[in-house]
Amino acid sequence: MYYVMYNVLLVLSFPIIIGLLLTKKRSQRGLWCRLGAVPVELRNLQKPVIWIHAVSLGEVATIVPLLQAMKQRYPQWPLVVSTVTETGREVVIKRLAGVAVHCYAPVDFWWAVNRYIRILQPRLFILVESEFWPNLLKNLQRHRVPVCLVNGRISSRSFARYRWARGIMKQVLSCLDLALMQSERDAERIGRLGAELTAIHVTGNMKFDQGLEQGQAADAHVSFRALFACQGAEVLIVAGSTHPQEEEYILDAYRMVIAQHPQAVLVMAPRHIERAAALEQVIQQHGFACVRRSRLGQNAGDQTFQKGPRVIVLDTRGELAFVYREAWVTFVGGTLVPVGGHNLLEPAQWGRPVLFGPHVDHCRDIAGRLLGAGGGLQIQNQENLAFQLIRLIAHPSAAEEMGQRALEMVRTHRGVVTRNLQWIDQFLDKDHSAFFSLSAKGSSARKSQEVLR
Repeated sequence: MYYVMYNVLLVLSFPIIIGLLLTKKRSQRGLWCRLGAVPVELRNLQKPVIWIHAVSLGEVATIVPLLQAMKQRYPQWPLVVSTVTETGREVVIKRLAGVAVHCYAPVDFWWAVNRYIRILQPRLFILVESEFWPNLLKNLQRHRVPVCLVNGRISSRSFARYRWARGIMKQVLSCLDLALMQSERDAERIGRLGAELTAIHVTGNMKFDQGLEQGQAADAHVSFRALFACQGAEVLIVAGSTHPQEEEYILDAYRMVIAQHPQAVLVMAPRHIERAAALEQVIQQHGFACVRRSRLGQNAGDQTFQKGPRVIVLDTRGELAFVYREAWVTFVGGTLVPVGGHNLLEPAQWGRPVLFGPHVDHCRDIAGRLLGAGGGLQIQNQENLAFQLIRLIAHPSAAEEMGQRALEMVRTHRGVVTRNLQWIDQFLDKDHSAFFSLSAKGSSARKSQEVLR
């Protein structure tokens, strides 16, 4: 009944959905693929495949270490990563070249998802974090394809929304054969929404393992201090994944900081780089010298760039994690405005102090661990932010100790990818045998529990 109602609404919404996809520039590419036209390169892949669905940039970056490990462990299975956004596609192409093939995720029309399933013949479907599409998951179950949720999380906002649609959510989540969750809170929530308790396991947040993969690439990366023309005594404050209004708070704080520490240089990385021009305008309205990273030369020491207090807008993708390494102190955005927070581990993995605001619903577990370890500070407003920035710049030993505590916290919780692989092992025979037989979803999960115990 719920599925019938869902599909009726979906069909009635077809013109609206198409209109939205056509009006959003970032959604225009791959539109036909999203409506069920499977690209030739996917048709020519060896079958079956392992299909991983990751919505956008953040989810794809999170699973890079997992997919690299899976490629080594199961070289016989082609890996296909579907994304919704263009930024997700770019990460697949840049960081998973030779590991996985990209495709756009089909819109949840039954004919589109069914066509992808029939052509890809997935042996296993891996879903990242929290995108639950009813027709996709139902069709995978109908085709006897195991479904595994990795790095699962249920934010407070999503939990409230899903509870409102509890009837269909219970049926959708019952399609999960494994739900590997980030925290006890996430596990408790997905259980209350209807996932089978035997399928739920807390394995941790795979973002703890991102540092290993990024660390390998760091040495080959550009020197950002040189690119930003930083002088010897200058210190970088890096504010990453920022949002409108929050950016004005940060600029207010920066004004207070440079009154005491004029050697401070601010780097701001907007969450959506499409806003870079608007952010540049806001910075100039605040009276600060501003330059966009994309306009800086690739050679060290660009002489056209003004010295002294200034703001650099990081308007390039895939560099924030490495820019954090150059910071004296960091701030992670989406936390001074009610967004829920972004990746607190990116600066922590480089041993940098991590400041963040009160809105941390999306990263509450990690925020608590950073606070507990003494590697992070939760600030309440721009005055509080300015006070802590001034203090940490004035006391280098305090900043260094805080950064080391953040790094130690990250190291303590690594190993999530390995734990997830142990669970995924239950669905993949290494001898390249026939499809996994899903005779009883609950019994398969219980069996995997017994094996791992």
